[in-house]
Amino acid sequence: MNEIKEKLKEIAGGGNVIDSIETLEAYSRDQSFVLPMKPRCVVRPKDADEVQAIVNWANQTQTPLVPVSSGPPHFRGDTVPSTPGAVMVDMSGMNRIVRIDRRSRTAIIEAGVTYPQLQPALAKEGMKLSMPLTPRANKSIVASLLEREPTLIPRLQWLIPEPLRNTEIIWGNGEKFRTGDAGNVKDPDEAWKHKHAPISLGGPGQVDYWRLVSAAQGSMGIVTWVSVKCELLPSIHKLFFVTSSKLDDLLNFTYKLLKYRFGDNLLILNNLTLAAVLGGKPDAIKGRAMELPAWSVLVTIAGRERLPEERVEFQEKDISDIAQQFGLKLVPEIAGARNGEVMKAVFNPSAEPYWKLGYKGGCQDIFFLTTLDKTPGFVKAMYTAAEACQYPVSEIGVYLQPVHQGASCHCEFHLPYNPKNARETARMKELFSKASEEMLRQGAYYSRPYGIWADMAYNRDAQTTSVLRKIKGIFDPNNIMNPGKLCF
Repeated sequence: MNEIKEKLKEIAGGGNVIDSIETLEAYSRDQSFVLPMKPRCVVRPKDADEVQAIVNWANQTQTPLVPVSSGPPHFRGDTVPSTPGAVMVDMSGMNRIVRIDRRSRTAIIEAGVTYPQLQPALAKEGMKLSMPLTPRANKSIVASLLEREPTLIPRLQWLIPEPLRNTEIIWGNGEKFRTGDAGNVKDPDEAWKHKHAPISLGGPGQVDYWRLVSAAQGSMGIVTWVSVKCELLPSIHKLFFVTSSKLDDLLNFTYKLLKYRFGDNLLILNNLTLAAVLGGKPDAIKGRAMELPAWSVLVTIAGRERLPEERVEFQEKDISDIAQQFGLKLVPEIAGARNGEVMKAVFNPSAEPYWKLGYKGGCQDIFFLTTLDKTPGFVKAMYTAAEACQYPVSEIGVYLQPVHQGASCHCEFHLPYNPKNARETARMKELFSKASEEMLRQGAYYSRPYGIWADMAYNRDAQTTSVLRKIKGIFDPNNIMNPGKLCF
């Protein structure tokens, strides 16, 4: 152990190799039901060269590496070691905002940069980055993008990984590689001086290499930086609601908005999820959920540089007319929450405690891709599974996010529970397993297969599993990158 520690100290510096009992215990588990396993130590590289040196050392010594870039709490088991003797590669210290360019609306950020760090810097240039729903304050943007967490503006999502553009990867074999436009130049810094921004996602050549690290849970390589496409900061930004007691009543209205590309942020929340996002003590969350409408479409209208008032005015009128066509009403306020309060909570990083933990202290999520029209069937199936496991249906949160121009939908269930209560924990384990299997049976697509979902997904697709293992053999021949995850 001392030899390993000394070698890593040579690479990353003495203060960046940690093996204290408290630290190892913190990295050994997360909020998921994945079995805990302590890593050998934690190393915190400062730049891409150190990452590459660590990967080369791991190949020489056959040491498993587990990359992590976000702060705790973690929820999905992907950063918990699956094999003994692993070294955690904590990228959170690589948190430089390398460049921001208003002309190309592009930013280059390292793996440890968070939303609260980047958004103010972009705002100084009149820009912002599309975010997921209320991310943790210490959530790595790079991790969020690589794990394909859905953003809130579906009309701007031309591909699932938006707003990701180029990446720099240290593959499991130790090679440094850049994707997209960045892969077509020898020196990205020199290219930037000549206004060659890393915008195009594909390549180099005819292969979209970014796909090999997308949703790979760090099993192919370590991404050190990415470029992201930014949006102009609106000068006018209004939030409206369309509510109903039934989810089915809101679907055709939402599809119509997607068809005409109306609005900016567009999402559907049930009362418990909206109450949890707004925060407060457990009793306050429960009470607010009872006041809020059962289902709410949240839609924002933004006016930017050109004719902002006119853009907001015509969209507000047209969206109101569309709502009326389906017997609904577009309103600026709803019972149980103020407009400004919702704007601040939903479209910014979460306050502490993280909103998913505020109600009961723990939460399990079940999420997958489907189409918006099928979501009522999944909601019904989740309620049925909950009743069978004696879990209260009123405590199930639901978040529906149209993605990829509305061609598909991210369907997410939040299942809060008290992890300190053994009975609740056992009941949640049962519900999580049974509900996950039922969702799959009904056609859920686990495009991000964490934990037990990996076996469910890959056991049903032998051909894809075989291809992925061959690709893994090329880019990580010694299987050092997060072994035991996915189908590896």
